Order: sequence, then structure tokens, then C-alpha cells
Amino acid sequence: MPRIYLGIGSNIERERHVAIALDALAARFGEVAVSPVYEAPALGFVGDPFLNLVVGVDGELPLRSLADDLRALERAHGRPPNATRNSPRRLDIDILTYGDRVGTEEGVELPRGEILTSAFVLRPLAALAPGDRHPACGETYAALWDRFDQAAQPIRAVPFAWRGRDLTPRRDCP
Repeated sequence: MPRIYLGIGSNIERERHVAIALDALAARFGEVAVSPVYEAPALGFVGDPFLNLVVGVDGELPLRSLADDLRALERAHGRPPNATRNSPRRLDIDILTYGDRVGTEEGVELPRGEILTSAFVLRPLAALAPGDRHPACGETYAALWDRFDQAAQPIRAVPFAWRGRDLTPRRDCP
């Protein structure tokens, strides 16, 4: 069963929508591995900062079905079907990796390019799975984060609890 990493973000009623996403994913997949939650400024538009995190789930759901289920969850919580890329979001859930698949499958880019270019994706992924390897380049997420230009994209861990679990890291490292 492949490990699937999903990125979650919200900048409208952030805590509420992150918890909604986590609850829905736990209902769908059972055990959910959850990174610390990070706050990052909106990129590409003027808006409130985002809360971002990464979750890991195990599943064999067909890729297209997974993508469709995630879009339906976003729409059920206020995301317009024609939302532009750089805009405020109640809920944004992206497939980052699906096992070791590489390439564009069923309209889904694997692994998602933002892993290598966006602190709000790479930082929580490196915290959750520091020793896992990027399916295309083969480097660990911890090594990729260590080399990332962290000063160019500020991000900080924030206190967050879900279902009685404190997701706040004891220290900000992978």
C-alpha cells in the first residue's frame, strides 16, 4: 500500500478548516500521520497568512478518485470550483506524492513541484518524514530542507492541537 503525502492549507477560518480536513482524512483513511502546523504569508496575492501542514496516509485509492474526493471536500467547505491559483482559501488539499510515482498521471503532477520550491510544503514534509526520499530526485526531505533558501520564504511553527494531540513541535527541526 503506497504512502501518500497530502498538503493542507487554509487562510480563512484557518484552525476550523484545518481540523475539518484532518477529520475527513482520518474518517477516510484511518490512521493519519500529521506534521506540525506552520504559518506562512500568502504568496502571489495580498491576503491573510496561511496555516499549512502535511499529512501522510496509506491507501490504494485510484489517483483520479483521490483527486476528485479532495476537490469535493474543498468545495463542500466553500472553495469555488473555478477558484484561481493565488487566492484566499478556506481549504486547499494537494496530493504531494503517491508512493514512488513520477510524472503526470490522470492530470495530477507527481511528485508535486511545490515540494522543491515552496517552504510551506517542504518544511512540514521534512518535519513529518525527514528520512523519506523525494521520488524524482532521490534526496531526503530533510536534506532538501537544509539546502532550501529558508530566508527567502519565512515560515514558523505555530501551536495547534487536533483530537487531543499537540501538533506543536518541541523544537523547530525535522
